[in-house]
Amino acid sequence: VTVMNTLTVNLHLLMVSFYRPEGKRYKIICEEKAFPSDQYMISSQVRFHGFKPEDAIVEIKKRDGEHNFRTEDILRKIDEVGEECALVLIGGVNYYTGQVMDMDTITKAGHKVGAFVGWDLAHAAGNIELKLSEWNVDFAAWCSYKYMNSGPGNASGCFINEKYHNKKDIPRFEGWWGHNKERRFLMEPEFQPEPNADAWQISNAPVLALAPYLASLEMFAEVGMTSLLKKRDKIVAYLEFVLHEIDKDVDSTFEIITPSEQKERGTQLSVFLHGEGKDIFNYLMENGVMLDWREPNVIRLAPAPFYCSYEDIYRFGQILKEGILSKNRS
Repeated sequence: VTVMNTLTVNLHLLMVSFYRPEGKRYKIICEEKAFPSDQYMISSQVRFHGFKPEDAIVEIKKRDGEHNFRTEDILRKIDEVGEECALVLIGGVNYYTGQVMDMDTITKAGHKVGAFVGWDLAHAAGNIELKLSEWNVDFAAWCSYKYMNSGPGNASGCFINEKYHNKKDIPRFEGWWGHNKERRFLMEPEFQPEPNADAWQISNAPVLALAPYLASLEMFAEVGMTSLLKKRDKIVAYLEFVLHEIDKDVDSTFEIITPSEQKERGTQLSVFLHGEGKDIFNYLMENGVMLDWREPNVIRLAPAPFYCSYEDIYRFGQILKEGILSKNRS
């Protein structure tokens, strides 16, 4: 693992190494309606290599009437594209629904057809358990601000499988900061890569941006993901309970589109507010609830276990109920 740049920049840099179209193997498999930045990045990459996005990008679709992807559909699509597949690049946790993908199984399927497999872990890092080396993932990148507490646009993390370390012949954009640090100030003309993921670093790390990130990571190391995941499961289940209880007292209907199985979700619950518009979102924000709105009428709730309490969840429920009832009274 290394830390450098920002998320989309890193995905571009990693695709220098892991999107290497050749002959009939040029297609990229991704999920439909991926996070927009990923869509822009993938489209621009295939155009850079001389392909048309409509030819080179294969999107995995959800079934009609369903909110989440089925693993068997993803595997079927990978097998169908087969020898034409150069890369599988999917969000490990879907940004819209909060669905956790079966990264182990999907990675194996991609490798079976001879493709590289990478993951955008923006909504996964600090949220779910990750075993990237065990799953034999080729590469991954994530931002540090969703669950890692360092603020929008701050430094991104990258994972590069150790089987690609110590390779001088791998395609890669290189710079001074990725050069062997023991020899860095000898100012040698020939690049000697660091013996790990740091070889992909190009420029000096932004010290002022990394300082708060380091403070957050030290807290993660002290508390440990095991404890955080245990609380995560409980607090998300309590949030789900609160939503169902309020549903009984109001005319609106809450449809949770995040999978109900804990192994298929992390901290996020995405909720359709049937019968409600953006005014209820605005009411929640005005009353101190920090949440997220996605069209047409979805709110994304993420009770991060590090700093959200069960009392916070209860208070959120009361504010939500009062907002709906007060609107109906008026």
